[in-house]
Parts: sequence; C-alpha cells; structure tokens
Amino acid sequence: MSNPRARYTLEFKVEAVRMVRNGQSQSAVAKILGISTQTLHTWIKADDAGKLSGAGKQVSAEQMEIARLRAENARLKMERDILKKATVYFAKESA
Repeated sequence: MSNPRARYTLEFKVEAVRMVRNGQSQSAVAKILGISTQTLHTWIKADDAGKLSGAGKQVSAEQMEIARLRAENARLKMERDILKKATVYFAKESA
C-alpha cells in the first residue's frame, strides 16, 4: 500500500521557510505543519538557490492560520518556560 506524494502550494512552502528564517527550529516547524524535517530542509535549500516552487495540494486560508497559530503557540510556550526557569533562578539567588 503506497501513499501518493503530498504536494503543497508555493504559499505553504514559503510560509514554512519564513517560519524557520524567523528563528524557529526546523524540527518544530515541521512538527507544527505536519511535514517531515527532510521536506522542510529541501524547501529551505531550494529557497536559498531561488528554485522554490509549489504545485498540487491546496492549503486553505484556515489551514495556514492554524499553522501560524500553532507556531506562535509553540514560541510562546518556549518563552514562558524560559521565564519560569529565570524566576526560579533569581528566587534562589535572592534568598
């Protein structure tokens, strides 16, 4: 039983690459968007070479918004965890 290769729109690929370029890790972006890290890495290399193109699988505006919100949620959780650790550190230091 074989799975047909998924195809993504150019906008989806560009948004995924933009998320990585804005500081998120490739593995986090891939997990959020439901793609493999190898696929994302290939898109980044293609973007660097100016050859990023898309076709096929349509991604709705709602799906893009969900992906953006998931990425933002992951970033905010990471920031929250850092602040928790800093709070504990400074509480110990001042005691």
